[in-house]
Amino acid sequence: QVQLVESGGGLVQAGVSLRLSCAASGRKISGYAMGWFRQAPGKDREFVATINWNGGSTDYTDSVKGRFTISRDNAKNTVYLQMNSLKPEDTAVYYCAAAGRYGTVWTRAPSEYDYWGQGTQVTVSS
Repeated sequence: QVQLVESGGGLVQAGVSLRLSCAASGRKISGYAMGWFRQAPGKDREFVATINWNGGSTDYTDSVKGRFTISRDNAKNTVYLQMNSLKPEDTAVYYCAAAGRYGTVWTRAPSEYDYWGQGTQVTVSS
């Protein structure tokens, strides 16, 4: 079992930056692909970013490309999401997830992720 705990969310103004962290426990996540997803009120959970086991390959949804960066520190069993130039439309609960069947490659599909955190709220005011 892998437990994931997100942190770093908050209420910010448009244009600023936040860094989300996802701390894993229970098992080393070095062999897992990791992902960030978000869910805004009244909307479905959507893919944001994913990273393979060693950080050598990443993928982003179009709306965050060039603004968000996913990274990982396997020694710390932690994954990060650096979010720059935040916009009001980035407002959502952000979730971290781990995909055990993936490692060398990543996946965008929520159904492929085995473990999920409880989420951290990010609110961006205009």
